[in-house]
Order: sequence, then structure tokens, then C-alpha cells
Amino acid sequence: MAGDKSYTTSEVAKHNKEKDMLIIVDDSVYDVSEFVNEHPGGAKILKRVAGKDATKQFWKYHNEGVLKKYAPKLKVGTVKETAKL
Repeated sequence: MAGDKSYTTSEVAKHNKEKDMLIIVDDSVYDVSEFVNEHPGGAKILKRVAGKDATKQFWKYHNEGVLKKYAPKLKVGTVKETAKL
């Protein structure tokens, strides 16, 4: 089922290319590869945060309704914490 995979932040960071873009919002990972050109705020913004934690930027411009609307289609997993040494 979609949304069940666990990612580390370094795994997400590898997905920062034109056709392979993941972002993190809160502790969830979203695949915005296909959504990038549909994004009402423009593709450039998503490209800038691809592979990164976009939580702060996301909540600055969106409300929870946006997340509820798009999460079922775009969420691919969650962030797992890596061991801190």
C-alpha cells in the first residue's frame, strides 16, 4: 500500500531531480514528481525544496485542507529517524 515505506532524510535527499522529486512535510514523505507542473505556486518552488524538508515553507503558504486533499495521491511514506551517535 502507498505511504508505508520508511525513508531516511539522506534517502529523500537523493530524490531531487526533474522527474524524481520527494519532499518532506512534518514526518511524511511526498512524491511531487508528477505534481510539480500542476502546483498552483509554480514548479520552481517545488524544485527548490526537492529532496528536502519543506515543512516550514509548506505551512507558511498552505493550510491543513491542502494536505488532506493531496496526501492520498502524493504521500509515499514517512521519515524514519536515524540513530544519533
